[in-house]
Amino acid sequence: MEHILDNGPLMSAVIAWFLAQFAKVVIVLIKTREVDFAKFFSSGGMPSSHSSTVTALATATGFQEGVASTSFALAVIFAVIVMYDASGVRLAVSRQAKILNDFFHGRAKDYKQLNELVGHTPYQVVVGAVLGAAVAAWYY
Repeated sequence: MEHILDNGPLMSAVIAWFLAQFAKVVIVLIKTREVDFAKFFSSGGMPSSHSSTVTALATATGFQEGVASTSFALAVIFAVIVMYDASGVRLAVSRQAKILNDFFHGRAKDYKQLNELVGHTPYQVVVGAVLGAAVAAWYY
């Protein structure tokens, strides 16, 4: 277990994920004056914890292994794919869920509401990425 805690890229990624998820709770608290701990475990919203996690991982890998390493290249490609997916495919899923929920609201007896908060706007992705890079820089 102690070797896992010595893994800088892993710890940077976990800390960045935690801070992004915690920020979601704080943002909801500021907006609504209500504490909603469910936001800590939800996807979507501001900032993107997906982006913060993978950016922290890639940045920390660059610090530890060097930007010319294969590990860094893999981490960067992984981060780009995750962030593209978060602001592309998953954002489209969120929008589609909203359309379906609006259409079926009050029309279908057994209709179960779809989760509308799945994806991220490009701004949420960028803020998450900045958070992730900052966490990795702080860690190193």
